[in-house]
Amino acid sequence: MAIYQQIAAFRGEMTAWRRDLHAHPETAFEEHRTAQFVADKLAGFGIEVVRGLAGTGVVGVLKGEREGSRSVGLRADMDALDIHEQTNRPYASSTPGKMHACGHDGHTTMLLGAARYLAETRDFAGTAYFIFQPAEENEAGGRVMVGDGLFERFPMEAVYGLHNWPGLPAGRFAVREGPMMAANDMFEIAVTGHGAHAAMPHQGIDAVVIAAHIITGIQTIASRNVDPLAALVVSVTQVHGGDAWNVIPEQVVLRGSVRSFAPEVQDLAEANIARIAKGVAAAHGAEVTMSYQRRYPATVNSEAETRHAAHIAALVDETGDVIENVAPSMASEDFAFMLQARPGSYIWLGAGETHPNLHSPHYDFNDDLLPIGASYWARLVEETLKG
Repeated sequence: MAIYQQIAAFRGEMTAWRRDLHAHPETAFEEHRTAQFVADKLAGFGIEVVRGLAGTGVVGVLKGEREGSRSVGLRADMDALDIHEQTNRPYASSTPGKMHACGHDGHTTMLLGAARYLAETRDFAGTAYFIFQPAEENEAGGRVMVGDGLFERFPMEAVYGLHNWPGLPAGRFAVREGPMMAANDMFEIAVTGHGAHAAMPHQGIDAVVIAAHIITGIQTIASRNVDPLAALVVSVTQVHGGDAWNVIPEQVVLRGSVRSFAPEVQDLAEANIARIAKGVAAAHGAEVTMSYQRRYPATVNSEAETRHAAHIAALVDETGDVIENVAPSMASEDFAFMLQARPGSYIWLGAGETHPNLHSPHYDFNDDLLPIGASYWARLVEETLKG
């Protein structure tokens, strides 16, 4: 496997870093210990450290041994999830109800490994920025970092991201130009009817029944309102209403998620959810209010940078090749905000078939990937900033 032997030599240290981070998970904008861990490592490598973007964000700045005006950014996410770990690992989460169930501990470690190697060699011309981002899960820390002036303070030409991907062969890289991850929208529908005794439904307006009709109705959006070749997922994920066995509640609240790749599909989904909810409610004599939030845009890889990322990945991939034009995922990623501001590419590194799905309480990062991911990052800097 074409990894840097200098990186492979400290694989044991990287594994220890990763497991330390895994044992101390922190969720969105609370990554204080994690940020301190990252900042201390970077400073120990002799890298300039800037803190404070998005609160707990950390950026490392490293100049090559040769003069150059070009620059590149590498991004890793740091946050954990509100999940109670069930791996029974010796280094399992020490914080009940929180765990690294998506591999951000591994992503942080791989970027730290690359930073250490590049600080020791500095075999490039220009500036490398190591971006350690908080709050990828649900809270759009990437958007906050961009809003806090990430690209104004650190004027990189392009920015790159990486995610481990269970289900792909371990050590294999997968890429595609264009949409890689879906946009993530969230909606809430409050159906207000008229409460009544469960034995006397004719005296009320049943918000539960109306909510059920709305749930069924909005499933027709993907099947009957959108071009079959345009991807769309509309999922109702929460239903809240009622407190007693014998009471028809006054109100039922529905919440859910919409995933898509194109802005026009987002527009269509939002309009049709509102149309169906209001129409069904009106038909039954109820009222409805709705809120709709466009949380994350689609993660869209730029053409030239994706070809470049694929070339670099092929130098590291054990087969000497990469999986190109991989099918995109309906999951979402707030690296999308960075790609809206700068060209770049987000790629996947296979974690193997034996590792559970992301966001599972049984998930654990595959430590065999650490020198592979670190080598990818290091080669990306050296090839991009050759001078």
